[in-house]
Amino acid sequence: MTELTFPFDLILRGGTVIDGTGAPARRADVGIVGDKVAAIGDLTSAQAARVIDATHRYITPGFIDVHTHTDETIFINPKMESKIHQGVTTEVSGNCGYSAAPVHGAARDDLLHDLDQYKNITLDWQSMGEYLARIEKMGISTNYVTLVGQGTLRASVMGYAMREPTPDELATMKNLLAQAIDEGAWGLSTGLIYPPSSYASMDELVALSRVAAERGGIYTSHIRNEGDRLLESVEEALTIGERAGIRVQLSHHKAAGKRNWGKVHESLARIEQARERGIHACADQYPYVASSTGLGTVIPDWAHEGGWQKLVERLGDVTTRERIAEDVRTARPGWENPAVDSGWHNIVIVGCKSDRSLQGKTAWDIAQMQGKDVVQATFDLLIANEGSVQVVIFSMSEDDVKTVVSVPWVSVGSDSTARAPQGPMSNVQCHPRTYGTFPRLLSKYVREDKVLTWETAIAKMTSAPAQMFGLNRRGELREGYFADMVVFDPERIADTATFTEPHQFPIGFDYVLVNGTPTIEFGKHTEARAGKVLRK
Repeated sequence: MTELTFPFDLILRGGTVIDGTGAPARRADVGIVGDKVAAIGDLTSAQAARVIDATHRYITPGFIDVHTHTDETIFINPKMESKIHQGVTTEVSGNCGYSAAPVHGAARDDLLHDLDQYKNITLDWQSMGEYLARIEKMGISTNYVTLVGQGTLRASVMGYAMREPTPDELATMKNLLAQAIDEGAWGLSTGLIYPPSSYASMDELVALSRVAAERGGIYTSHIRNEGDRLLESVEEALTIGERAGIRVQLSHHKAAGKRNWGKVHESLARIEQARERGIHACADQYPYVASSTGLGTVIPDWAHEGGWQKLVERLGDVTTRERIAEDVRTARPGWENPAVDSGWHNIVIVGCKSDRSLQGKTAWDIAQMQGKDVVQATFDLLIANEGSVQVVIFSMSEDDVKTVVSVPWVSVGSDSTARAPQGPMSNVQCHPRTYGTFPRLLSKYVREDKVLTWETAIAKMTSAPAQMFGLNRRGELREGYFADMVVFDPERIADTATFTEPHQFPIGFDYVLVNGTPTIEFGKHTEARAGKVLRK
């Protein structure tokens, strides 16, 4: 090993480097100048303004959270606490068809409605450029990437109309998407179980995806069905990728509902076959057997037409309410209804503005407490909360989770917003993935269960997503790359967040550096805001 003596701002000395490429771990020091890695090797004699002892620690690239929902709440929690504490130095937001920009019409109205609970965020942007500029002016603790939500585009142009767009409407959506990518967004996302994203046909999605592809963007998709029609929905995403000539990221890959457990073997095989025939396709995952979404997913698409106000109105009308109830109980073919697929006893309320005492209880338990039919109790809960109730749904098998974890091209995404144990971002009993996704994968699936090696797991969290999204000079420990880095104890690293006590930081992280700046030191946030808005 050649000894290097270049003067550095910071040296991490005596650690074991896992560089993110999948290459074997090796003993090396890391020298940083400014926001870049300047040297990796023997820096024993080198001078630095600060030296960090990394003996018995792993030094890795910062983790990339490829599927998040921080969006507008970034203005509440710019310290990105639940993310940075688990080693995330870059996050990709704007997923599942929803983004905080561009917003016009019904999309702007929806955003104003969402922001109302926080009181102190002023909606003073419309375009993607204005949104990103505001984030930059404020300063953030992690790097930030955003996609453009296809549902947001649809709501901006045609509200919650359950129909095909007119040629003029489609042209307007395409123009908004093109402008947003030109201003810094990284591609298009869909949430095909959520209206109005779910109202789009494949042809509409292909037309929009071609706009993103022309600009080097990516297509990420919460596919149309993760249960009974999982395989058909995977094929739809892959076909969109093939027809549009665009990279495809299948979000939070799973098989939901007990009768579908085991289908991930076939779904993963189909993605692999697509990769072999030249489609650039990957997936991501959070390592838990429960998902989290809105309680409104138990309501059929047609009842959401017109937005949340119309939904509440329909639930308040006796005749329409009964029609909705019949659909909920019978589960139309092709509709992924979590109440039928997973059962009311597996749906846990975690975010309920009207009555926080209900948080932590199942939909079934609440109905029993209130002496109501569970469907009617659910409708009343949605009315009381203007259609917005957050839930955790236990719908997956551990065997399936392990199967998906084992695939090297499946990256890692928390599917969560950045939260904090105190203040307004602690007001829901969130999914533990919010705080524990990355340390859980390393502690459970690497150290304990040995599903992955350390080197493969780190690559899944770093270089794999960086390459898929095209994040320049990130995702690897390499000279000239940005110094996004994590220093952790491989014997101690672990998640501590649980489904009953989710607002808990993980353990085992000594340091997290963002662009060369220490932002976490032994579990404490340094208050640094060295993150950057990353533009396409």
